[in-house]
Parts: sequence; C-alpha cells; structure tokens
Amino acid sequence: MAQQHAVSWFEIPTSDIDRAQKFYESIFGIEMVPMNFPNLQMRMFPVQDPMSGVSGALSYAPDFYEPASNGTMVYLNANPDVQVVLDKVEGAGGRVLVPKTEVSPEIGFMGVFIDTEGNRVALHSIPQK
Repeated sequence: MAQQHAVSWFEIPTSDIDRAQKFYESIFGIEMVPMNFPNLQMRMFPVQDPMSGVSGALSYAPDFYEPASNGTMVYLNANPDVQVVLDKVEGAGGRVLVPKTEVSPEIGFMGVFIDTEGNRVALHSIPQK
C-alpha cells in the first residue's frame, strides 16, 4: 500500500526554543502551539487538522537534539511565494543561503536559509495558476 505522504512529522532542533519560536512566527506570520512533555519542550507549527497531513515542531531537549547546518533538510511550505518568507529571514536573525530558485515550471520554487539555531531549512512554493 502506498503512503499518502513520505513525511508525517518533523522536529527542528533548538538550543533556545523561545528564540526559535520568535524567528519562525516572524518569518511565517503564524502563532506556534506549545506542547511540553517531561524532558522535552516543543512548539508545533499550526495546521488545520494535525491528523490528516504533515506537521512538525521546534524541539528542545539538549541531551537528544543538536541543531545542525549539514544534516537532513526539511522543506517547509512557503505558499504562495518563497520570496515573501525569504524577505523576512535576515530581519528575524537568520541568513539566506539559496535565494528563490525555480526548480521547474511544474514543481515550483525553493530557497534555503539558516535559522537562529544554526539549522539549514528549505522552503518550497508551488506555482500559482
């Protein structure tokens, strides 16, 4: 049986979860949802229905997570336009690594940044029809 999505959940490591939350809320214009457990603090990206699609969170657990700029790269949804999000990255304390770049007319656009924690994160937007 084929999977609906290749990814179901992701966690972006933080060394300062409040700083990271402020960064992501600023560049995406969102309010993240706190989810705290013993030994783990999380700030979930808001989604309409967490059980029907892909979601993820910022995570703080210093004995388990370490931010990195050279590991797995997550592509976050930047619809309708990657450039709108990239324009906010440096003002929020991050650094743009790859400017808005067309992958193909059918696939859309991507960009890459380093967040306030040192993670390399990508953006993707689908062409508007």
